[in-house]
Amino acid sequence: MLHILYCIYQIFVFIPLLIISTIVTALIVSIGTMIGNAEFWGYYPGKWWGRFVLWTLLIPVKVEGRENLKKGQSYVFVSNHQGSFDIFLIFGHLCRKFKWMMKQQLKKIPFVGYACEKSNQIFVDKRGPSKIKQTYDKARDILRHGTSVVVFPEGARTFTGHMGKFRRGAFMLADELGLPVVPITINGSFDIMPRTKSRSFVHWHRMSLTIHKPIEPIGRGADNTNNSMEKSYSAIMSALVPEYQGYVENPDQ
Repeated sequence: MLHILYCIYQIFVFIPLLIISTIVTALIVSIGTMIGNAEFWGYYPGKWWGRFVLWTLLIPVKVEGRENLKKGQSYVFVSNHQGSFDIFLIFGHLCRKFKWMMKQQLKKIPFVGYACEKSNQIFVDKRGPSKIKQTYDKARDILRHGTSVVVFPEGARTFTGHMGKFRRGAFMLADELGLPVVPITINGSFDIMPRTKSRSFVHWHRMSLTIHKPIEPIGRGADNTNNSMEKSYSAIMSALVPEYQGYVENPDQ
């Protein structure tokens, strides 16, 4: 009975609020960045939006490990990618100014794509070596100014709740700039809305965000890249709930 009521609530309350809040947030970001201070407008409206979405769904959130981060330090945050609700969780509860590294296709989303572009989010363009170079040049410029970046190194959402393989790009970027990599583990997002067509409604489930200790560079080059990638994978995996422990191949990677 509670599940039915929750579905009805989503139809008549949550979905309209989600649509309205997304459009309003995108407009605020777009207009705000025209006025100035893209760092402010590119972060705070999104933070409030992420918290609002989870609040309207009555989803409790637990965050651990914020004490591991130093004030004023730039980081490359890497996270497992359990589902669409990862965005709301990280935006709303990481409490760190950052830019997303996101797929080029997201530019096409009405309102949202334009707002992301105006707020200097980093779109990963894979249409040839020159485009890839431009992507990482922009990321380097942003990170040099004290902002952090959030990357899903799997590159795609899981189909099973388990982690797939990591791509090297985020770790190579951290290596080039000599920045620490911070692994973060998300739990609950897959249970709320798995990447399948079998569930149309959000399922209530608790969410947690675990911020692990930064992985400091051990030098420069391939050894440092491999070290940060392997340690990040192990750290993220260690905090996953038991049912999603272990590697499962993701056909979308």
